Amino acid sequence: MIRTPRLPIGIARVTCLLPCLVLAACEPGILDPAGPIAAGERSIFFNSLAVMLAIVVPVIILAFAFGWWFRASNTRARHLPEWAYSGRLELLVWSIPALAIMFLGGIAWIGSHDLDPPKPIVSKARAMTVEVVATDWKWLFLYPEQGMATINRLVVPVGTPVKFRITSAGVMNSFFVPQLGSQIYAMSGMDSTLYLRADKAGRYRGLSAHYSGEGFADMDFFVDAVPQADFDRFVATAKAGQGKTLDWAEFVAMAHPSRNVRPASYPRLQPGLYDQIVMRNGAPEGEQAKDGREQ
Repeated sequence: MIRTPRLPIGIARVTCLLPCLVLAACEPGILDPAGPIAAGERSIFFNSLAVMLAIVVPVIILAFAFGWWFRASNTRARHLPEWAYSGRLELLVWSIPALAIMFLGGIAWIGSHDLDPPKPIVSKARAMTVEVVATDWKWLFLYPEQGMATINRLVVPVGTPVKFRITSAGVMNSFFVPQLGSQIYAMSGMDSTLYLRADKAGRYRGLSAHYSGEGFADMDFFVDAVPQADFDRFVATAKAGQGKTLDWAEFVAMAHPSRNVRPASYPRLQPGLYDQIVMRNGAPEGEQAKDGREQ
């Protein structure tokens, strides 16, 4: 009988974890953009990386080269113990990091203006508006032009710029769809603006990028980018439903803390509800508590 040698426990665990890490790294993110904002951010990332590597790589190479050249056995290496100053060397040493800072600063300056969140995206299609409210622990999406709302599901037409108005009904959150671009904070009593556009049809993961409490880990949603005809069918189907009207009272009930909330929709939307939420800093805690006792 031939016995197969067993690997040490530590090596076995590492061997099992490596495929998991590789698979986790394959999840689409900022390096797989689906819109112009995310593509611009990826360009900034790679340009900045190239500038930094232009310094880091030569420094690493020179560190090994100096160690090899000035080894004890190399009689050709000149040792200058009295050396104190060299203007040319000082100019070289300080000019390279200065140029790197100038390049990185220029990349950041240009990128921050070109990709400014409230800056409209140039497009032939007219921008549509989606109002976003972060609650504990779910996302509410209001479609004021379509007169409807959804929970934890966002559907947008491909190629259409979307103007997001973002606020919070409680603690601070962060609205982020990695494959579409910029994340922006959602804060109670504030109305933030973010323009995004999906240029490829598909389903993209959205999440909260700021810790907000017990249910934070499950506070994510999906963005479905679909052709205009499919978006129109989605709106028609949602508005034909028998759900409740999303008014202030229903919003207070919905905003009550809950976890692992499945996507849902409201076929009717009270006009101006988003502005009311912003002006009233979300649903007051007293109203939430009252609503919780009634349920």
